[in-house]
Amino acid sequence: MPRDHRPARSIRVLLAEDQQMMRGALALLLGMEPDIQVVAQVAAGDVIVDAVLTHRPDVALLDIELPGMSGLDAAAELRDQAPDCRVLILTTFGRPGYLRRAMEAGAAGFLVKDGPVEELAASIRRVLTGETVIDPALAAAALSAGPSPLTGRECDVLRASTDGATVADIADRLHLSESTVRNYLSSAIGKTGTRNRMEAVRAARQQGWL
Repeated sequence: MPRDHRPARSIRVLLAEDQQMMRGALALLLGMEPDIQVVAQVAAGDVIVDAVLTHRPDVALLDIELPGMSGLDAAAELRDQAPDCRVLILTTFGRPGYLRRAMEAGAAGFLVKDGPVEELAASIRRVLTGETVIDPALAAAALSAGPSPLTGRECDVLRASTDGATVADIADRLHLSESTVRNYLSSAIGKTGTRNRMEAVRAARQQGWL
């Protein structure tokens, strides 16, 4: 099939990537595939759902760390608001915790960015047929790492700690008492095997739990 000839029904793809150069390169390379059409590009997580509802892509290719909303949170929203759109996570951060959270959010695939574009295009085609596509090395790491030991509230408190907020600030932000915040922080520090909350945040991020 000539490279400039497209079938009557191309696979419609949305790209969510905050780095403009990376986004443009992906759009260009995927657009060279005869059966793939990039119909929308966004640079922030909080516009993904609206863009999907407007452009109706078959596959949403999402980065994880995006301004406004993470790709994982956007994937969870798409599962509810656009269930026909298959989500493929493409990220620099191949962390076991991210993979588990992506699968829980309903993603159909999880790949790291260092693979060839031909592999990415093949993965887009595969998820559209109903397959789940996961980077093999990351899948093995996720199985060996086990699930996150942190509760949802412990994660909330750690996230609220990332900007140097005081216990009082965190309590006010999350509508909790200060003693409850301290208990959650102490528990999270213990579970991550760290010495303080900033080390706990760092450790949780490295594992992909936040």
